[in-house]
Amino acid sequence: MKTYLVGGAVRDKLLGYPFHEKDWVVVGATPEIMEQQGFTPVGKDFPVFLHPQTKEEYALARTERKTGRGYAGFSFYCGEDVTIEDDLIRRDLTINAIAEDETGNLIDPYGGQQDIATKKLRHVSNAFLEDPVRILRVARFAARYHHSGFTIADETNLLMQEMVNNGEVDHLVAERVWKETQRALGEKSPHIFINSLRGCGALKRIFPEINALFGVPQTAIYHPEVDTGIHTLMSLQQAAKITENVCVRFATLVHDLGKGTTPEQEWPRHIAHEERSIPLVKKLCDRIGAPKEYKELALMVAQWHTHCHRALELKPATLLKVLQMTDAFRRPERFENFLICCEADARGRTGFENRDYPQADYFRSALKCTLTINIQDIRERGFTGKEFGDEVSRLRIKALTDTMNNTNVIKK
Repeated sequence: MKTYLVGGAVRDKLLGYPFHEKDWVVVGATPEIMEQQGFTPVGKDFPVFLHPQTKEEYALARTERKTGRGYAGFSFYCGEDVTIEDDLIRRDLTINAIAEDETGNLIDPYGGQQDIATKKLRHVSNAFLEDPVRILRVARFAARYHHSGFTIADETNLLMQEMVNNGEVDHLVAERVWKETQRALGEKSPHIFINSLRGCGALKRIFPEINALFGVPQTAIYHPEVDTGIHTLMSLQQAAKITENVCVRFATLVHDLGKGTTPEQEWPRHIAHEERSIPLVKKLCDRIGAPKEYKELALMVAQWHTHCHRALELKPATLLKVLQMTDAFRRPERFENFLICCEADARGRTGFENRDYPQADYFRSALKCTLTINIQDIRERGFTGKEFGDEVSRLRIKALTDTMNNTNVIKK
């Protein structure tokens, strides 16, 4: 019985990259032996155990055989005769197929250290073709290590294209799509995740609403980059600079989906793209199982981001309407995330990357101003029902108007 540290911990240790989780592989053992030594079985599909003290995961070395489509279409063998090399060859990338034994020696039969040196994301074997999740994982690793110069090997990209063409990618389940997407959006270069999926043709199958944005022109005076897909990725880059909040990054990614449905004869204008975005965002979120908080913020940004861009032109009543429709009074933290998305969108344009975005502070001031209204006082004056709501709105609009006049803001 031998124990090896494998996967991400070994990879990131070699890269000098921070890591927090450790995965272990045990060779020469059986489930019975593991339990006798105090390990707790937790694996559903194959033998995985929790260490009695550290609670880290220990998996028995295994081989696998393709039995059907998709992520779950495998049978596994975990006999005592399975070697560490047998276990490593089933892994996705060479940089993830390095093991470290108990004395610190590296077992690297498939050239992972060489690919780390040359900064390549390369598949281990043609078994890569059997699991569509690996397309998402490679794209995620590309986003994770892009800042260090890593790129996807040409031959691996060809295999990813083959998996798209042969329909394997169509068997991805929502749970895995969301899990990998969420993790990818949290990486340093999340736009590379989308670029990588597009590069192998998977974006069209997994996120057709996002893929449809590429090649759609916008008015050059407002969008010097012209292409809507490029603008979307530039906005995502800006969001990643501003915040690590993955919910904000996701909402920024899908904020302009309606532009992908604009009739060509109306290009480069995109009238009412906000309304057309709403059903597309709902469909995408439902298909991949995005959590409620992600869906809600994404819908809010899709519908109201252009109002935020025109904040300095809005009448007090319209300002109040936006605050109400975005539920800013009850959920100010989410409204702040909305403003960050709008800022990322405004800066996600060629030449505008470092431009100030006073609209966000204007809306923050508007919210602060309306919160000065004493709601309890209105109740004590006997207002109820619709009259209560009307009086609250009247006083808030008055407060907004007075503030604008006092700060010499010229309204159009």
